[in-house]
Amino acid sequence: MSRTIRDTGERPARRLRWPFAIGLLGPAFVASIAYVDPGNVAANLTAGSRYGYLLVWVLVLANAMAMLIQYQSAKLGIVTGRTLPELLGEKLRPVTRRLYWAQAEVVALATDLAEVVGGAIALQLLFKVPLPLGAVIVGAVSMGILAIQDRRTQQRFEFAIIGLLAIITIGFLTGMFVSPPAPSGVVAGLLPHFDGPESVLLAASMLGATVMPHAIYVHSALSRDRHRGDPHTHVPPHAVARLLRGTRFDVVIALGIAGVVNVGMLLLAASTLGGREGTDSIEGAHAAIESALGPLVGTVFAIGLLASGLASTAVGSYAGATIMEGLLHRRIPLMVRRLVTLVPSVALLALGLDPTMSLVVSQVVLSFGIPFALIPLIRLASDASLVGEFSMPRTVVVAAWGSAALVVALNLVLVWLTATAGA
Repeated sequence: MSRTIRDTGERPARRLRWPFAIGLLGPAFVASIAYVDPGNVAANLTAGSRYGYLLVWVLVLANAMAMLIQYQSAKLGIVTGRTLPELLGEKLRPVTRRLYWAQAEVVALATDLAEVVGGAIALQLLFKVPLPLGAVIVGAVSMGILAIQDRRTQQRFEFAIIGLLAIITIGFLTGMFVSPPAPSGVVAGLLPHFDGPESVLLAASMLGATVMPHAIYVHSALSRDRHRGDPHTHVPPHAVARLLRGTRFDVVIALGIAGVVNVGMLLLAASTLGGREGTDSIEGAHAAIESALGPLVGTVFAIGLLASGLASTAVGSYAGATIMEGLLHRRIPLMVRRLVTLVPSVALLALGLDPTMSLVVSQVVLSFGIPFALIPLIRLASDASLVGEFSMPRTVVVAAWGSAALVVALNLVLVWLTATAGA
């Protein structure tokens, strides 16, 4: 049993005190790394450079959805003492469970591709390292980050990730202060609308990069391991309620920072990159940023991209291990998984695949994986027989199902528009 639960189980507490709330920060910050990974960079810079402020509303809506979704995942881990993949593994039949794992693994591989490729691009921008070698370096450093992860001392891993998040935030937002966005453009971008099939593709890519399936899966494990420990330990309801109040605080702050970073990237591209040649790639966008705002801003941006790749690939490996353990009931060492999942990224880069397009396509794949994580989460988090008094209120259930419906609808429209455009 964790120290947190022992301390809160002694007496009911109506109010959440600040020292206690600050002590609960961490799991959501790790999960939030998924929302500022290199896939976000590719999708947001491409959207801003091509369409200006048109798709700001997509990021604002996606971030609100992310807060709702990530809290429900964290709550599931705290209340039940089990992860979302574990709960799914208990309910699915063997064949269905393996098929479900297969699609989740495809999503995890798409995630890892985006993260490793993004880190490799950053190393190339900073030190002229060839992309395949950069991918190997990113994988090696991420193994070092994973080496400090331990369920019993999870806070060391959290501190490392929070430090990288700080670098990411500075790296991606510095340019926006040098070249501020147009307020009228930002306001206009809050009105939901599209501009042809390609803008829908980018919107799906941005949504896939913001509401991440593997983040939905892993947050339940992060919160369970940090706050709950042994799932068979009885935790008084008032202690769980207090933990959940602290978890909401954690989610709002962490996802709020991630949302600001995402919107900031799009605004930077809209205010700086519009009309410039070659901004449909991260390398081209970096060159344009460096040309418009100076080499210092360009270097800071590249450092933020590198931190993003390193942090997100470590969290992605953690998520993949959580998915496999819950659905296949097999636990593979994180280091072994890191080595195996690194191979496709290195191979694709060695074959000369366009790295930025790989990032954008990977985010579209993630967008299609969202319903498979989101729909079961909503059903489980609203099941009173499973979570008791902590099931979602009716208004939250409506909002959650509305989010899921929006994701599915956007993907169906994307498929239709892509098919008709190619006809």
